[in-house]
Amino acid sequence: MSKKENNHPLGLPYLFFSEMWERFGYYLMIGIFTLYLKDAKDGLGMTEAESADLYGTFIAFVFLTPFLGGLLADRVLGYTKSITLGGILMGLGYCGMAIPGATALYISMIFVILGNGFFKPNISTLLGNLYSEPRFKDKKDDGYNIFYMGINIGAFICNFFGAVLQNSFGWSYAFLAAGVGMFIGVIIFWIGIKHYRHADVIKPTNPEDVSLMRIFLLILLPAIAAGVIGWILPGNIFGSDSTDAFIFGCIPVVYFYGSLYFKASPEDKKPIGALLAIFAVVIIFWAVFKQNGSALTTWADRYTDREVPAAIEKPITSLYLAQTIPLKLDSFPKYDEQFRVTKVDGKIVKDLSYHPYFQNLPQEKWPEEGGDVKVFNTNLFQSVNPFWVVILTPLVVAFFTFLRRYKKEPSTPAKIGWGLFVSGLSALCMVGAVYAGNNGEFKVSAIWLFADYGVITIGELFLSPMGLSLVSKLSPQRITALMMGGWFLSTSIGNKLSGILATMWDKYDNKADFFLVNFALLMVASLMILAMLKWLRSIVDAKLSQ
Repeated sequence: MSKKENNHPLGLPYLFFSEMWERFGYYLMIGIFTLYLKDAKDGLGMTEAESADLYGTFIAFVFLTPFLGGLLADRVLGYTKSITLGGILMGLGYCGMAIPGATALYISMIFVILGNGFFKPNISTLLGNLYSEPRFKDKKDDGYNIFYMGINIGAFICNFFGAVLQNSFGWSYAFLAAGVGMFIGVIIFWIGIKHYRHADVIKPTNPEDVSLMRIFLLILLPAIAAGVIGWILPGNIFGSDSTDAFIFGCIPVVYFYGSLYFKASPEDKKPIGALLAIFAVVIIFWAVFKQNGSALTTWADRYTDREVPAAIEKPITSLYLAQTIPLKLDSFPKYDEQFRVTKVDGKIVKDLSYHPYFQNLPQEKWPEEGGDVKVFNTNLFQSVNPFWVVILTPLVVAFFTFLRRYKKEPSTPAKIGWGLFVSGLSALCMVGAVYAGNNGEFKVSAIWLFADYGVITIGELFLSPMGLSLVSKLSPQRITALMMGGWFLSTSIGNKLSGILATMWDKYDNKADFFLVNFALLMVASLMILAMLKWLRSIVDAKLSQ
């Protein structure tokens, strides 16, 4: 037996690169999504609130469908077929977004939503199954960390491709590149199929398991009906029709996961209860973290100094990684009436006669009329978080390996609690950025965003891969993918809340208050984990000792 096989399963590299290319496509698309929505010239010309609401709804449904995809993989399709189907659907969805217009976009979003439901929970579950052998069991956390690094390599490189294609050819070619990346991921997955086909086992059902027909009739159909009711109700209960529809639609699904606990056998009740408690708390993390595609993209676009230094202007421009913004008065259409820059006597002043990038750039830094400035593409800032993940993952793995050697490694629930606490500190970086820019009056250094992403990445590495590992450890074997879908359900609800929070951006006169709300939410979440830590740790220890 080879040394390599002793360390990690042979299927890990193939799943690593499959997920890397899948995330290449997804994050390329998501990096330009709200920018495309708000582009009045070549996009859909939405306002900040409209784009944030659609973004939050979209990524919420993207992570809601793993509930169904995990269920079908567990009971009917198996993992390899589900992953393949999901990858193909997502690839078609990204390519469809290249077609201009709202209709093509919405149809393509449905393809992506369904595809992610089949792909996302099942590739994570398949990886966990590879580590079920005793010789790999103690390496599971490390395996998920390595897998998570693959996710973020794809997320890092994709935005450079997106910037080049957008600058050179337009939005359509950037969306097409996302589709190509997804199809590459599917091909790699099938090249390595022999290394994990043995782990693709359809679980037998027990008498206490809910049948597929019962789930469709009592859970999915009511969810659709509830969503329709939420959409058509007069007025808005939670701020918008889409938000009402999503929250109403989630009620039957949340009920279903609660019923798993109440109907579980005595030996399964505690592990399922522990997972449901974790799912509920990490919603808050995703509500803050997923603002990277909305509020933090807005900050990067409007409040961050993106000008390319003169020393590297020529090579960066020749690589098409920068945009040219001309100063042409009375010529640029305003794409977002919500962009507020400065005030006179307490009243907001808006000047619509020039490109919005100049609105909070001191006039002494303006070029002469007819001149231009070179600025980095906004979507490149979406690569900062995965950059930190790639850099920090080996350090985090080494740190926990060191602690494990001396029997000081925190339990998986404790790692999640620390992740929530550290993530909360990242919001304070943005509070500092707000004060550094005098509440948006002028642009601030990109260092603030780098610091924010760096801190929240540490929290992410303590939480996200550990959550995937915990689901794999605690789930009853016959419903592992279904419980993985529960993890993504919590992600889905958090994603929608991130959109709701982002729609409130323009309601805060002091942007520091917006980020302080995020800080408070994550501190509350970390205290909730702390309160449950002893109980959670006892359940994990009991499960692992079986």
